Amino acid sequence: MRIVVTGREGQVARALVERAAGAGAMLVAVGRPELDLERPETIGPALAAARPDVIVNAAAYTAVDLAESAEATALAVNGAGAGEVAAAASRLGVPVIQISTDYVFDGGLGRPYREDDATGPISAYGRSKLAGEQAVAAATPDHAILRTAWVYSPFGRNFVRTMLRLGTERSEVGVVADQIGSPTSALDIADAVLAVARNLVERPDDAALRGIFHMAAQGEASWAEVAEAAFADAKAAGRKPVQVKRIATSDYPTPARRPANSRLDGARLASIHGVSLPHWRGSLTTCVARLLTDERAGQGS
Repeated sequence: MRIVVTGREGQVARALVERAAGAGAMLVAVGRPELDLERPETIGPALAAARPDVIVNAAAYTAVDLAESAEATALAVNGAGAGEVAAAASRLGVPVIQISTDYVFDGGLGRPYREDDATGPISAYGRSKLAGEQAVAAATPDHAILRTAWVYSPFGRNFVRTMLRLGTERSEVGVVADQIGSPTSALDIADAVLAVARNLVERPDDAALRGIFHMAAQGEASWAEVAEAAFADAKAAGRKPVQVKRIATSDYPTPARRPANSRLDGARLASIHGVSLPHWRGSLTTCVARLLTDERAGQGS
């Protein structure tokens, strides 16, 4: 199975590169300048040249706060760009997997979100990702849209890496405690994406495998609880203790509003694709251990 993933530096793309061989897949990552979602004319030729059996669109504009003042750019990348990736997949006769987000919801629901719950993004980033979902669905029926949430990994910039860095600089860190979600490891996402990709390729006529699915870790936590867990793991590995001061969203204003509830219900993915992600707590421990190992080896990136 030859998987082509858009983007090279993102957390999910880098996790896919790492995990593909173990899943018996060949992975080709394509990105700028050869493939640039802001330049639609580059997308089709770059994907065709990569000869995919399945395409994973992991490239995205992910600067949530900057998107508030650059919504046109976010829409070009996450909306129109995603649609053009799906259109290229349709022309090539291959399925496309679109990585989406909990930010398509407003966060007002009192339970984990299911796929059939009404969307209502409250940020420019969320609106751009919802536009991407709609563009992908319009471009080809041969798609799986996988919504995930609160992604962290040993790669790039993310909440867990930021907390570990702040833990070296401070003895107390203020962290929002009134937003809850499904903290999800990019490496677990990669494993799930690879399984979904194989299902799509091996069962091309199974319409049930197509559509929207929620793909997030089991369990739930607030941002403050994730930080406390990361600091506890770091302390167990020999780092100094760090206290978390639980604060309200209103105490940490940001340009973009975040959903208060980002929990995603993964039951449909489990029942239809046979894919269930691990609980967030164990995956976080694994990630923290690797980050600390990389740090000691001077390999942080």
